[in-house]
Amino acid sequence: QVLLVESGGGLVQPGGSLRLSCAASGTIFSARIMGWYRQAPGKRREWVAYITGSGSTVYVDSVKGRFTISRDNAKNTAYLQMSSLKPEDTAVYYCNFFPPMPTGYWGQGTQVTVSS
Repeated sequence: QVLLVESGGGLVQPGGSLRLSCAASGTIFSARIMGWYRQAPGKRREWVAYITGSGSTVYVDSVKGRFTISRDNAKNTAYLQMSSLKPEDTAVYYCNFFPPMPTGYWGQGTQVTVSS
């Protein structure tokens, strides 16, 4: 049984930074492409970035140059370093496989609020 636990969210001022973590269990983590997703109020969940098992990364255009996805396979953990945050980055952030698990499973997510 796969379990994903996101953490690290919070309230930050525009221009600030946050580092999100995603702890995974119940899967061969190093073999998985891991993704970060977000869902803003009233909007559909969207993909933000993904990282392959070997470390190749891809980002949605709106976060390129500001967000960095990484992983530590020894710790079964993926990270999302977010910098130069904008109010439009406000959302609940989730991690999942990329593409997401067909079972429809999602963790509880972590809230990121960018506001002055």
